[in-house]
Amino acid sequence: MKIMKGIARFLGVDGDRSAPPPRYVALTDGLVITETHAEAWYLLGSSNTDLMSEGARDAEQDQASSALARTLAGYDCHLKMLWSPLNAEDYRTEAETLFSAGDYASWADLRVRRLEELELPTRILLLGVRISERAGQAKARGSRGVQDALGIGSTSVSPKEIARLDALARRLGRQLETTPWKAQPATVEVLAWMIAREQRRGTPLPSPDDKGVITGAKLAQLTRGRVLPYPDHVRVLDQRGETVGWSAILTMDGFPEEMESPGPGEWLRSVAEISYVPELTDDDDAGDITALPVNPEPSVRFKVLHKRDALKQIDEVRRLAKEQRQSAAKHSAGETAQEIEETEETMTSLSRDMKREDVTLLEDNPRLIVSSDVSLDDLRARCDAVIGFYGGIGIEVSVAAEEQRELWLEAQPGDMLRVPDLAHTRTVGAFAGSWFWGGASVGDDTGPVIGYLTGSTPGVVRNDLTGGSERGDATTTAFIGRSGRGKTTAMMLSLLDSGFRGSFVLALDFKGDMGGLVSAGRRYGLNAHLIETGAQFAGVADLFTLLSGESAERAQTEVPAQLGIALPQHLRMRGAETPIQSAVNEIIAEGDPATWKVIERLRRSDDELTRETGNALFELSLTGLGAPFMGRPAGAALITPSPGIWVVQVPGITLPSPDDSRDDWSVHQRLSVALVHSLLAYGISMAGRKDLRGLRKVVAVPEVHVLTATREGSSFLQYIARVGRALHTALVVDTQDPESLASLTGLVEQMTTVFGFQLTTGEQQDAMAALLDLPKGAHTRQLIQAIGVDVTQEIRHGHCIMRDRRFSSATVQFDVPSVELLQLLNTTPKTNSVGTGESPVSMSKAAYEEVGA
Repeated sequence: MKIMKGIARFLGVDGDRSAPPPRYVALTDGLVITETHAEAWYLLGSSNTDLMSEGARDAEQDQASSALARTLAGYDCHLKMLWSPLNAEDYRTEAETLFSAGDYASWADLRVRRLEELELPTRILLLGVRISERAGQAKARGSRGVQDALGIGSTSVSPKEIARLDALARRLGRQLETTPWKAQPATVEVLAWMIAREQRRGTPLPSPDDKGVITGAKLAQLTRGRVLPYPDHVRVLDQRGETVGWSAILTMDGFPEEMESPGPGEWLRSVAEISYVPELTDDDDAGDITALPVNPEPSVRFKVLHKRDALKQIDEVRRLAKEQRQSAAKHSAGETAQEIEETEETMTSLSRDMKREDVTLLEDNPRLIVSSDVSLDDLRARCDAVIGFYGGIGIEVSVAAEEQRELWLEAQPGDMLRVPDLAHTRTVGAFAGSWFWGGASVGDDTGPVIGYLTGSTPGVVRNDLTGGSERGDATTTAFIGRSGRGKTTAMMLSLLDSGFRGSFVLALDFKGDMGGLVSAGRRYGLNAHLIETGAQFAGVADLFTLLSGESAERAQTEVPAQLGIALPQHLRMRGAETPIQSAVNEIIAEGDPATWKVIERLRRSDDELTRETGNALFELSLTGLGAPFMGRPAGAALITPSPGIWVVQVPGITLPSPDDSRDDWSVHQRLSVALVHSLLAYGISMAGRKDLRGLRKVVAVPEVHVLTATREGSSFLQYIARVGRALHTALVVDTQDPESLASLTGLVEQMTTVFGFQLTTGEQQDAMAALLDLPKGAHTRQLIQAIGVDVTQEIRHGHCIMRDRRFSSATVQFDVPSVELLQLLNTTPKTNSVGTGESPVSMSKAAYEEVGA
């Protein structure tokens, strides 16, 4: 028998190399059951590590090491990292429940087409754990051959056995759920996809039965593919026998003795960073060739040794090194090789650490699967890129020659380790340092897609401005950064998504460059309006009109306060506020009140002070800033509390600082404060109205530093932020000054999401770091300085750091889904227009792709 095994080993067919492929008998949630054993499969969550602080990284890596040492000790495990193409059509289906206003179908279709252009893959992490043997392997193989020959083969599995295995899988799953991987049982659909995808048959996945199990013929169709092995690759054939893909399995043959993490030690996380440049064909333009991602798929079979077995191995290595040292000392030279002494010291130290901490050894067999649907030459170019990438960090990678079949089978779920010759033994901490679950992950789980990740792992980013109230969470979102970096355009994209969700959106445009939001809204069927200052828009901000309905009583005090702000100081000092209040009361009693009627009543009074007050206010009502809140209406559209987008443009206002005495305010400052008073009072009343509690509401304030410089503005912002959750009102702010924003404690406490664009001064960068929940320091300042520029230091519009509601941060690119929409949202004041949806701005497709947003 030993002679036969030796001959088989010499011929390369010994042991599991010659074993048949796995034969699946049942799939159900979290379970893959083969003829000989059962495996529990879990879907692992990704951790956001790109911008994680050093302390947080160390803590999470320690947790992962402990989970490997305690929870998975003794199990045969199989880690698979798969890349799934994003199914953009799913977003179209999701839009049916996500959006409800305007031509939302066209809006969703716009995003779907853009996602199809981007071709963003989704990383899927799966962990399989062998939890039970079903029968002796030899007995199973033998009986299967006899039964198949007689035509009486059976692959059924009893409900009782499935229930027993399910209990084992769930028991282990509860332990893995508390790890940094946040493991959840993989659904039966995911398991079916995982098995079928290797053979790329393109057939619809089978549906499970009433009990959620896939068996019999449905299961058999998942593996009815044909794969031909070649010395350096395998070819996948379709039903007609034509080649549809090429794959090569690469082995990782050697690792450095020490690897740093973060850095080269993250050898599993970094697979997403590998790219290559495809070869030119006759039809290709040299200018269109760019680096493409390789996306190799790691397949790692590993087993964590029990601490007892690990200590035994360490002791054997230490004893062998000791014997070699002593043997060398007996020779005439008396010199011991340095490597032998270092080995002995390392084993002694490791043994001591294992006895004190959650440290043990792990044996792993890492493979990298590289695939191409283009050509064999393209596959080899991808393999060269992978080998070169890992060679640069000291890891030896090679294409496994003459063992492609064995290694391809080894990578299949439910199979076994077939080529044990290339195993590596390392500590659980070293394997955890590969950060296979690390990368970039930020944003909401559901909601509108706003762009994509630009960190170490690809993916789409979602954010819903109005989702905070539904979660019982804070409702404030901040866009912060330098002028011209795309933050206002990014905010307008988010406001459009809110409009399609059936929200009432009020945008207070102090700079006058958000007219494109109305153009884009009208283009896609939203109820969108632009309200401007000036005599032609007289009365649009009249508080009697804005505070009608449930808030009408509030106008009785708000209107006199507003007119008192606009009133010249000498009249106010003479007691003019009393006749103003009297006139307001009389107009309200008559019915159909309006501010211009109050002024007319004051002008007709027999009292000199009252008449003088009315004349002064009348003259001010003829100005561009006075007409909107106290002028006689000229037939312009008014703001109504219904779903839609209202952009109120008030450019050119000058608000006094909190330190300025009211006696020193200029006419322009008085009118500016009075006009803003109307808008703020309306915003507060809209948020608080009981009859509008069920309506999604968004109050957007670009250039919010205009308001934070005043007491009234600061109070308004903090009020909306604090009551937003209860009143279903989201506050969205845009500023260039994070320092002043950080001083508003009530506002900062309610921030659920922050988008940080480029800033250049140290003080502002530190303030931004605090809002993004990033550690203050030179590294973070450098990161904020570099965000928003490309490798040539040109502006990269829409590129920012996002901090989501879970306080995770990652780099994000806001993405405008079409050139037309980018033109409509252009924020250049001299070219901004509203009307038919046409925009005078012209931009080439190349420029659109270059800026991203």
